[in-house]
Amino acid sequence: MALSREKKEELVALYTSHLENASAIVFTDYRGSTVTQINELRTSLREADTAYMVVKNRLLRLALESKGVTEELDDLLEGPNAIAFVGEDIGRGVSALKDGLKDLEEIIEIKGGILEQSVLDAASAEALSDLPTREEMLATLLATIIAPATQLARVVNEPGVSLARVVQAHSDAQAEAA
Repeated sequence: MALSREKKEELVALYTSHLENASAIVFTDYRGSTVTQINELRTSLREADTAYMVVKNRLLRLALESKGVTEELDDLLEGPNAIAFVGEDIGRGVSALKDGLKDLEEIIEIKGGILEQSVLDAASAEALSDLPTREEMLATLLATIIAPATQLARVVNEPGVSLARVVQAHSDAQAEAA
């Protein structure tokens, strides 16, 4: 059944809004999967701030072109596609997608992706899961910021600690002599 023009415009608007909120998108070929498997994958991805939906290729192309993605999209927009619109935390979202696909590896495969304006092949899209999560990046940043202050505190405290050790050693020597 053909889609009406209004329905097509709604879908393009939906895709465009998902693209605006996505840090990256990952294309998957879902042939052979069941509706139940897709729904379970969708549910697991929601926790990682990732939306997963089956798309119409031509309408997605219009949404991507309106967002300025003009690189070669023919390979990605070939055949049936389900797209993971990854939220702010790319590492977490793509890792959740790969984890969700572990049981479905024979059925659903990653075809590629888009990061900002760049089109990625399948290997590069899967490599996005190697990026640290937002929490890991914040922890690393915090450790980097705190390191100089920690070292300064050690340097400032060391003369006092050394003096206390000398006094303690002298006191122990006096106690042994007595």
